[in-house]
Formats: sequence, C-alpha cells, structure tokens
Amino acid sequence: MFLSGTLLNALTVVIGTTVGLVIGSRMPQRIQQTLTDGLGLFTLVIGIALALQLLLDRTAPAGTDLIVLASLLVGAGIGELLRLTERVDALGDWFQRRLARDDRRSKISEGFVTASLVFCVGPLTILGSIQNGLSGDIQLLAVKSVLDLFASIAFAAALGAGVYLSVLTILVVQGGLATAAWLFGSGLDPVAISAASAVGGVILLGVGFRLLEIRRVRVVSFLPALLLAPIFVWLAGPLRAALGQ
Repeated sequence: MFLSGTLLNALTVVIGTTVGLVIGSRMPQRIQQTLTDGLGLFTLVIGIALALQLLLDRTAPAGTDLIVLASLLVGAGIGELLRLTERVDALGDWFQRRLARDDRRSKISEGFVTASLVFCVGPLTILGSIQNGLSGDIQLLAVKSVLDLFASIAFAAALGAGVYLSVLTILVVQGGLATAAWLFGSGLDPVAISAASAVGGVILLGVGFRLLEIRRVRVVSFLPALLLAPIFVWLAGPLRAALGQ
C-alpha cells in the first residue's frame, strides 16, 4: 500500500507524543527548559548538516547555492503575502483554547510548527515517501518512524500537546508525496531533492533559534521555499543548456 509508511509514521508520532506528555507532566520546569535547549541545539546541528550537504557538494551544478537563496527569499515573500505565520498562529490559538489547560498560549503553535518542520523537511521524508509510493516499500519510512518516535517523546515532554498536530502535517506532506509518486511514477531530479533538503535545513536553523530564544524567526513564512526549490532547479536546467554549462 502506497500510504502504509506514512500511516506507520503518523502512528509512531501519536504514541511518542502520548508518552512524552505523560513524562513531561511529571518533570520540573527546569528540566523541561533544559530539554527545550537540547532540542534547539540538536535542531541547529540537523539544519546545518542538511544545508551544507548541498552547498559543499562539488558535484552539484553551478549556481545551486543561488537557487537555495532565491527559493528562501521568494518563498519568504510569498509566505508573508499569504500571512502564513499569522494563520498558523491562529490555528494554534484555536487548538490552544480546546486542548491546553495551564500551558502558555504559544506552546501549541510552537509544538506544532517545530515538530512538523523537524519531521517533514529531511531527505528521509522525501525519499522514503517516493519509495513507498513507487513500490510500496516502507523501509526508509520505517527507519524514520523509529527516529520520530523518540523525537516526539522529547518534543512533547518539552513543548506539550501541540506535537500531536504534526501528525496532520505528516499525513499531508508524506501522503501527498507518496500519492504523487504512485500516480506519476519516478523521475524526480536528485538535485531538486537536495535543493529542497538544503532549504529545509536553513528553515530548521530558524526553528533552532526560536527554541533557544535567540530570535523569533518567522519560520512558517519560509515554507513556500520548499516547493519553489525543485521548481527553480527545473527552470535552471534549460538556462544552463542555453548558456552551454
């Protein structure tokens, strides 16, 4: 089944979040804060690794770094025009009123956005979903599910019930990629996948800054860049051919 890996991933996040909430409710505030700092540092490391994987790749076509930059800038502009940050915050506030009791107003949105980005911008998400859609093989998504299980425990313990909402993002993003692969077959450009992963890495840096309270980066506004990166890579192909590169 081409959605089996996505459903498995969603289930493990639900289980991990539930465990994390039980653990988190018994933790002193200082431990929750330290957990949040640890998640912030780890998110920064993952973001840097994803970004540098493409930017330092000597086999990548010339100008790929500019494609990543253009995707981020244009994507941010689109995100701000669409007021994506405000819309997600409003959604978080809506869930906050229905799910939270003693949490701060920002925790639902923070848990939702943070977990969604960490779970859905890496190469395992893209490659695993495509593999699942093409052949029904869930091997990569099974590995990702195990990783997300433990990550969701930590996120939920530190950030609360908003992590549950990331399941919706997993179903939409991974399910959409798997469905597209099932419908249209193979043929995704590896450079396009790498560019999207690099953009995701830069976005994760913004998430890390937020968790560490360095700067409240409006990370949601950058999400259109994930879609623009593969498009710009595709558009750059004919341009390189015309220039003889």
